[in-house]
Amino acid sequence: MGRAGRGVFEVDQDAAVAELERTWADGGYRGFSADGGVWSAISSAGEVLTADTPDALATRIRAHWQAMCS
Repeated sequence: MGRAGRGVFEVDQDAAVAELERTWADGGYRGFSADGGVWSAISSAGEVLTADTPDALATRIRAHWQAMCS
């Protein structure tokens, strides 16, 4: 019996976007999305950060945030 659903290596986009919002909204990031394999966020200065996975986007946001704070 086959079950339709997400594959073992597929990301639950809604859950990942929600987690990025929870983690980074207070740091000044908003507009999180995942469209066509491109994950993105907008900084408080209007810069658009993109990556190919939610983890890569979180890493980019963290590096951007650290650069802004130093």
